[in-house]
Amino acid sequence: MTQFALFATLLVVVVAAFILPPLWFGLRAPKAVADRKTANLAIFRDQLAELEREKAEGSLADADFEQARRELQRRLLDEIEPAADESAPASYAASRKTAIALLLLLPIVGLTGYSVLGNPGALDPEKTAAPPQVTQEQIEGMVAKLAERLQANPDDPKGWLMLARSYKSMGRYDEAVEAFGKAEAVVNEQPDLLAAYAETIAMAQGKGLKGKPTELVDKALKLDPKHAHSLFLAGAAAMERGDSKKGVAYWEALLPQVEPGSEIEQMLRSGIDKMKAGK
Repeated sequence: MTQFALFATLLVVVVAAFILPPLWFGLRAPKAVADRKTANLAIFRDQLAELEREKAEGSLADADFEQARRELQRRLLDEIEPAADESAPASYAASRKTAIALLLLLPIVGLTGYSVLGNPGALDPEKTAAPPQVTQEQIEGMVAKLAERLQANPDDPKGWLMLARSYKSMGRYDEAVEAFGKAEAVVNEQPDLLAAYAETIAMAQGKGLKGKPTELVDKALKLDPKHAHSLFLAGAAAMERGDSKKGVAYWEALLPQVEPGSEIEQMLRSGIDKMKAGK
């Protein structure tokens, strides 16, 4: 909190240093106005040269060039024409009351705005400390508690689905398959879950995608014929059983969905070539 207050105070001082002197000491001297005009004229010349360069290179159409040039000329004339208050001497005193008011209001408005729109709690180091890392033991403990809760209350398909995904990510495929089976009411409605269930069974059995995994993948493709994960598994299953025609069809349908030049695209194309060659 102390560091923030010091930084905020410094910021207010810097801002005040820029905006208060003109109010305190009055209008800028004519020389400052002349210097500003000189600088702006140089900028206009550079912009006109840039427009001409773009036109010469062909990146700017003639109509666009003319419109931009006219706008630039208009701005140039506005800059050259003396303003009424520049030619006449200053006829009023500097507004010192305004300067004093701004000096007093800047910190008040800043703190009030931050309290309304900002996050005052972020100033507390104890609240902004990074959360502690969850250990593998803690994850396994949470999964075990979830399993215990579901054993006591088995009519919770979404809970079983959460447990199935947890077991799958931990490499406990047999237990994941069992949990997926108890969540089939939810799984059967979504291609993502059907494909994940099929993949988990294949990993648990170690016998490829024959049997129930293929049935689950077919069900997923009926729900969504373009489902990427299911197309991949369907192509792999077709390759396993020697059905090269279907395998090529599945993977060729998947190709437009993968990133060009990626490893998965290279793998798919290699598999397609092998199936077409009958290898």
